[in-house]
Amino acid sequence: MSIMLLVHDGKLRYDDTLASVFLDFPAYGQAITIHNLLNHTSGLPDYEDLMAAAEKREGAALWTPEHQIQDAEVLELLKQETAGKFAPGAQWSYSNSGYVVLGLVVAKISGKPFREFLRERIFIPLEMSQAVAYQKGTNEVTHRAYGHSREGNTWKETDQSPTSATLGDGGIYSSLTDLAKWDEALAQHTLLTEKEMQPALTPAKLATGAQPKWPANSDRPEGTPVSYGFGWFLDPYRNHARMWHYGDTVGFRSYILRLPANRLTIIVLCNRTDLDAESLALKVADFYIARGQ
Repeated sequence: MSIMLLVHDGKLRYDDTLASVFLDFPAYGQAITIHNLLNHTSGLPDYEDLMAAAEKREGAALWTPEHQIQDAEVLELLKQETAGKFAPGAQWSYSNSGYVVLGLVVAKISGKPFREFLRERIFIPLEMSQAVAYQKGTNEVTHRAYGHSREGNTWKETDQSPTSATLGDGGIYSSLTDLAKWDEALAQHTLLTEKEMQPALTPAKLATGAQPKWPANSDRPEGTPVSYGFGWFLDPYRNHARMWHYGDTVGFRSYILRLPANRLTIIVLCNRTDLDAESLALKVADFYIARGQ
């Protein structure tokens, strides 16, 4: 949404390249567009893989739950590479690197920290008073739940990881109340017109015009079709048009499912790792659909 607001402002275009925003980015960024970053066809290397490689070279842990990697460090790791995983548009691969970079693009183009852009352009206008892009030492999250994992018959607090501080691909804390306001803004086109929102709801195509497929080692069977716009999976569910996304990190699971034509949105937030947020959401959807609503 932040990127689309900057496009709305006339400050950014979807066909702008990574190298045109960050002038010192290596040559492989000259073919990666904002559009590629938004729909996961950029081919950017996974920053967690680059972190592991850097730590292997150093022979020591460079990042910990106490000393977390920051967005700017992710960009520097990407700048040290000379090529992506594949040519932009050639494949589809979910990329946390791409969304970290998009957060940095928002900061660079708007001239303000990403957290401030979110607050000024999304949270305040929508009166999302409990939503915050958390940065340790800069702001606080009041009355929040902490992540937990089950170990045997006991629970252990597992709230932070070495990658918990990046913002473009996560780092936002919110509440069900505020997420309901976010959902209503999407339904009412409060932030963008219906026409402006269409690119986010248009499934990505590869450069060949083919539909993307899930790659190996992903959350779905390899080779099955994937339908993804900007920040939303878009495949239908039981013949109902659907927008959905999931998230998980150490100690947390989350899922949002929107059936726009049915005026139904299901949001599941878990601060424990033994729950399947997606299956819980789909059970609610099944109950709703079975009632013919």
